[in-house]
Amino acid sequence: MDSDGNRDAQGTHANPVPRPAGPPEVPAVPPRPTRAPGVPPLPDGSAFLSWLRTPRPEAQPGVWRFGHRPRPAEEPERIAGRQLFSGAVIAFLVGWLIWSLLWNGYLGGWWLLPLYAMIPDSWAQPHSFAAVVVVYAYYVLVALIILVGVGRLGRWGEIWRRYGPTAWRRATPGDAPPPAPEADPAEYPQLRAAGAVDAAERLAAEARSGLMRDVDHARITRAWQGVRSGRHSMAAFTSAVLSEGAAACLHPSGARDLPGRQARHDLVTGQVRLGTTADDPRNPYAYRGTGLALGPDLLGTSLLAVGPAGSGKTSTIVRPLAESLCLHALAGRAAVVVVGAAGAGLGPTDAYDVVVRVGNPESVYDLDLYGGTTDPDEAAAVLAEALVGDLADPHPGSDSRRSTTVLAQLLGPFRAVHGRFPSVPELRQLLDGAPGPLAALRKGLQDTGQEALLRELDARERQLGHPGDVGGVLADRVALLDRPAFAGFFDTSGQSRPFSLKALDHPVRVRIDLPERGHADASRMLARLVLAQFTASVAVREDRSLFACLILDDATGVVTPEAVRGIQRLRSAGAGAVLTLRTLDDVPRPLRGPLLGATGCRMALSGLTPWDGQDFAEVWGKEWTEARDVTDRQIIAETPAGKAVHMLRRVITGKAPTARAVTVRQVERERWSASELAHGVPAGHAVLSLTDVKGEHAPPLLVDLRG
Repeated sequence: MDSDGNRDAQGTHANPVPRPAGPPEVPAVPPRPTRAPGVPPLPDGSAFLSWLRTPRPEAQPGVWRFGHRPRPAEEPERIAGRQLFSGAVIAFLVGWLIWSLLWNGYLGGWWLLPLYAMIPDSWAQPHSFAAVVVVYAYYVLVALIILVGVGRLGRWGEIWRRYGPTAWRRATPGDAPPPAPEADPAEYPQLRAAGAVDAAERLAAEARSGLMRDVDHARITRAWQGVRSGRHSMAAFTSAVLSEGAAACLHPSGARDLPGRQARHDLVTGQVRLGTTADDPRNPYAYRGTGLALGPDLLGTSLLAVGPAGSGKTSTIVRPLAESLCLHALAGRAAVVVVGAAGAGLGPTDAYDVVVRVGNPESVYDLDLYGGTTDPDEAAAVLAEALVGDLADPHPGSDSRRSTTVLAQLLGPFRAVHGRFPSVPELRQLLDGAPGPLAALRKGLQDTGQEALLRELDARERQLGHPGDVGGVLADRVALLDRPAFAGFFDTSGQSRPFSLKALDHPVRVRIDLPERGHADASRMLARLVLAQFTASVAVREDRSLFACLILDDATGVVTPEAVRGIQRLRSAGAGAVLTLRTLDDVPRPLRGPLLGATGCRMALSGLTPWDGQDFAEVWGKEWTEARDVTDRQIIAETPAGKAVHMLRRVITGKAPTARAVTVRQVERERWSASELAHGVPAGHAVLSLTDVKGEHAPPLLVDLRG
């Protein structure tokens, strides 16, 4: 068994996607490692076993679950340490004073009356052993009662919990004892329970010997899920594990890890840690000081991050998320497409199966302009969104529906005649209405008897030159791609290796580098094209358990009405999108609210403008909070003695005597105001709200992205 079933798509052939992006002489399968990467060289694999056995309790959305210790849902009353110790000392002194007064008889002998009532007359003999025992036991009992009373009064229990051995053990946890075999994940109890005992023994031996890594464990777990769901047989899985061990069910690239990991990942929960939730009063108590992590359960509702240049969008958000999804792809659990400017630092080439460098003649792969479809109407709709999607509002005559009709009138006849879609120069000539190409297309249709398509071509020719015709606008947009830098790209003749987003049925890792330098408009158009193809492709996938994610490092000029509708549909398709923007001004004003509403995870980084902060403040809404109003009122003395005391107090303190009045009331306030988002978020921090695919959500959290 060579796969877990996720890449056994329809139409599998001898040269399937994904193909390794490296040179052909690189071997498909790396040599067998002697130990797991990132693990100290321990011969018995103790580090891997410790990682695998670490508790991962259920937690609120966004909490880093690896080794997490849940906190109370409500913040307990917190007393300052100095006040706590001073109160404990005072309580002890009070208890000592009471005991001294009782012992020395200054309070009388009433407290000894219960003792006299307990001792029989026969014990009242000099030096009676029984009487001595009872008397001293009574003294101890009274002392304990006083001790318990002053202990409660002085909060000695709180001091013990906060500073005693219990706190030391929490600060320096020791190694936990190994769990029972039936609860030990390193023994693969699920396989044993299903009868695959030999496979479980082989995997457990690989884990103990240090030959297994986190990606191997996640990949084999995913393959076992395929067995349980019936996608492939138990016999094939067992055979693969017994023959290959931890290297069973490999990704088609043969890779078992990523080179040069930078972020902190936990493939058991699928999370990647981005930072630490700040210990701030505005954060819920249960979140303060916990790790902040994202996974497919949160990315499935899509993420929008807004922050100025230099705020860390690429380094602290895009790069870790791309790295995490690439690891998920190696485990057979995800497909990822990362789009950004060339040289943006989106990960090494070796971390991807397909790297498309648009405009770079050394690029191994090309980008399919039509998304791999053979349906002219579908190709026209996606291409129209890319060409004029950002012009739909300011130019009513260039809306996507009319552009789709114009493109369909040309793509359908051209494919019927040539068996393919037109290249960029051919499409530009057809949209310009050049007589030669249109006449040749007409002749080809007449020769093949395509009367219905002739009517489409007739309609296109009638619209040429009319004031409302959008063909000229489309031709101008296509001209952005008809440049010498792109001469070797978007080929439709079969001479290149085009990548199509139809390959998202496989756990493929794709990076698309856009030529923003010198071709900014073309790059934005290509980014819209990739987004449109992505939303169209994931909606028709058969296996939606394979999470698909598109990461756009810069979504400037990409957000259109159709793009917002597509993002809204991703959640039900088992997919998500990550979009970053420098400012919401890069999105048309009518689309800002719908965009924020379509994404379940929203992040505002430090340096946000007040007008951008206002949009976030509106979407995050308000909450009821407790407001305290403190009023100081001057005390006026009416008697001579009182005036003298007040004068003496003013001389000593320098202030007039006042009486303080505190009013507590419930008010409704914004969770984060526009001013706080613009000026109250420290550098390296962000405010992030979360929603997972099950509907659980977290309020806006102040997060330190440097932690």
